Parts: sequence; structure tokens; C-alpha cells
Amino acid sequence: MSQPHTARLMDGARLARDLVERTTDKVAALTRETGTPPCLATVLVGDDPASVTYVRMKRARCEKAGIRSRHVALPAATTTTELVGAVAALSDDPGVHGILLQHPVGPHIDERAAFEAIAPGKDVDGVTAASFAAMSLGLPGFVSCTPGGIMRLLEEYGVDAAGRHAVVVGRSPILGLPVGMLLLARDATVTYCHSRTRGLTDIVREADILVAAVGRPEFIRTEDVKPGAVVVDAGYNPGNVGDVEASARTRAGLITPVPGGVGPMTVAVLLAQTAEAAARGLGTE
Repeated sequence: MSQPHTARLMDGARLARDLVERTTDKVAALTRETGTPPCLATVLVGDDPASVTYVRMKRARCEKAGIRSRHVALPAATTTTELVGAVAALSDDPGVHGILLQHPVGPHIDERAAFEAIAPGKDVDGVTAASFAAMSLGLPGFVSCTPGGIMRLLEEYGVDAAGRHAVVVGRSPILGLPVGMLLLARDATVTYCHSRTRGLTDIVREADILVAAVGRPEFIRTEDVKPGAVVVDAGYNPGNVGDVEASARTRAGLITPVPGGVGPMTVAVLLAQTAEAAARGLGTE
């Protein structure tokens, strides 16, 4: 009796550890050479428990890698003008090399205006219009961290996107949109899907490379995954549940686990880009 098929897992946790180790070495060398450790400023509006936890975790990872962390905590009632001012001040501060604005920031704030206050050279989270343009046009700049992590995973596992049909389910400006552009730059044929897409199931079934980034638990069903497809599950929902049914590994060729797939790569890319921004800012690159 033949053994049931099981997809090969793309181990983001392992790849992230390797990237963080290299970044830690780079940070140590940069600090020795310049006497100045890289600095990442985190900005948090309000006290949403999930956001507080995320920021605390990111700051801890920074400190462990030798990256200095500066935190700006603002009350939930902060206005757009006040937030833009705080972010602009960090952009103008030569002691800060990277800026992370934790989102969401609250419905009363113009989040895009706040993002655009980040200087492109300090946009280590890849959230500004300038960063998106650079990603799309293949120009120097910082990629959005989760899409950047996804592309590193695909490269690590030898996935050649050229000529393949990549389907991105989700169109957020920091995940769905940029990952599609990065795949297009690697000569994939990209289809974006979203809540108003007609015939979504039929499109998903055609995907050679499927990126699920919709933020809905088990939204992609196992039977809709093309046999042998590369499945990137960028969802992370309560209970460690992704956007793709866990049983999809019985049909996919390669798949990211949840947890341990895309998530660790996001933070690792953030640290790597902070170190790169510091090196540029301190004139060593």
C-alpha cells in the first residue's frame, strides 16, 4: 500500500534563525567599526494587547541581535497630526536608523499619512509609497517584511516563479500587493484575488504558487489546492490557525506551516533591514 502524500514543509523558523545569526554578526561588526549600534524606533498608539505583545517581542529580538531599541508609546486618543509629528521627529533624528509604526493605529487616524512620515531610508518595515514603488520597479529600497520573508523562503527551497501562475488571495498594501509585485518581478504570471473576486475557487485551483493573505482562518480549502502547488500561508489567526486548511499538505508540493513558516521570517527580515539601514546611515555601505 502506497504511503499518503505529504507536502515538504518550508521551515521558516530555521531560515529565520540563520538570517538573524548573520544579522547579529553584521550588527556586532558595525558597532565595533563605528562605535554606534543600530537603533530601531518602535511607535505604538494605544494599548491593544496584541499590538503591545508584538512590539515587545520585536524589541526583545532587536536587543538580542545587538540592535538598540527606542520605544515611543502614544495614547489611544493621539491625533493624526500628533502621530505624524512623532514619526517625522524620528525620521529627522540621526540616532535612529529604522522606524516601525505598529499597525493598526485606530480608525480615527489616517494611517497612510503616518506611514508617509517615515523617511524612505528608515522605512525598514517597507510600508511607504516610496518603498512600494522601489519594490515594484526593482529599485534600491526596503521590501515589506512579510513579502520579503516569503521571497527568501521561495528562494531557499528552489522555487522558480518564472512562467508559473501565482495567485495572491488578499490585497493589503503591506502584504498582498507587494508580494504580487515581487513575484511579477520574478516573471510569474500574477492574479490578485480579494473579497469581490468572482469565481475565486476556480482561480485558486489554477495556482502553481498560492499565497494566502486574507486573514480568515482556513479560508482556502484543501480540495481547492492544485496538486503539487507551492502554498504560502501568510495567515495567522487565533489558535495558531492559518488561512489554509492544515490538511492541504496532503495535496501541496511545498507548504509553509503555521506557526513556524512565514511568521519568523517577517521579524528576521525586519532585523536584517534595520542593520542595512544603519550601515547606510553610518556610511559603511
